[in-house]
Amino acid sequence: MKFFMNLLLMMYCSVSIFGQNSTLSDSSNISGNNAYQFSYKKLIIPAAFIGYGVLSLTTRDLKELNNSTQYEIKEHQPVHTKLDNYTQYAPAAMVYGLNAFGIKGKHNFKDRTIILGTSMLFTSALVLPAKHLIQEERPDGSNKLSFPSGHSATAFATAQFMFREYKDDNFWLSLAGYPLAAFTGVYRIINDKHWVGDVVAGAGVGILSTEMAYWVYPRVSKWLTFKDNQHTLIMPQYQSKQLGLCYFKIF
Repeated sequence: MKFFMNLLLMMYCSVSIFGQNSTLSDSSNISGNNAYQFSYKKLIIPAAFIGYGVLSLTTRDLKELNNSTQYEIKEHQPVHTKLDNYTQYAPAAMVYGLNAFGIKGKHNFKDRTIILGTSMLFTSALVLPAKHLIQEERPDGSNKLSFPSGHSATAFATAQFMFREYKDDNFWLSLAGYPLAAFTGVYRIINDKHWVGDVVAGAGVGILSTEMAYWVYPRVSKWLTFKDNQHTLIMPQYQSKQLGLCYFKIF
């Protein structure tokens, strides 16, 4: 996940420079667009998922459901797979692939990359601290970073991204990412890496992260749109075995 985040950060900054001439509505039009406005209704589903996950940590009935699900899986011994490591990114890849074949979404390359990059940043900002604070042990006992599921969060963040990009022009196509996200979540459970509550909470975090990315997009887009009297400097950075970028904006 760290590699993917670093890659997205590089894309995030690169498109802000090389995509300046791409079609983008002016700030006033973006700010007035309902697609980017905060809505309490869009919090209902992710809040319900996250709430379920949190309750599964302490509520006896939900903890028993976690345990009984893992018991049933071990009884039937389904085949494990590593596909969930890749399907978490599949909906986002589909958006870029469909655009490459002429099936356009709501945003051009630069703008959708800004939104996706912001969503992934929100996802990491929510998932990683929670894992280290909650310290829930994984079903296989490998570590105590089970809650919430990062794979599920990424999968549902990208599925929600695909939904938001295509829902207005091709509703049925916009739903195509959710089965892939569900597959990812189910196999995190089958692979003995997560409890049911971890996956449900991860799904909520992912959906919320993408919605947040669309809400802040007008401000982020304005910040990344440069005028003639502005100068930027982006430098690669490598420290403590971590690849990153330094970003400077001079007014």
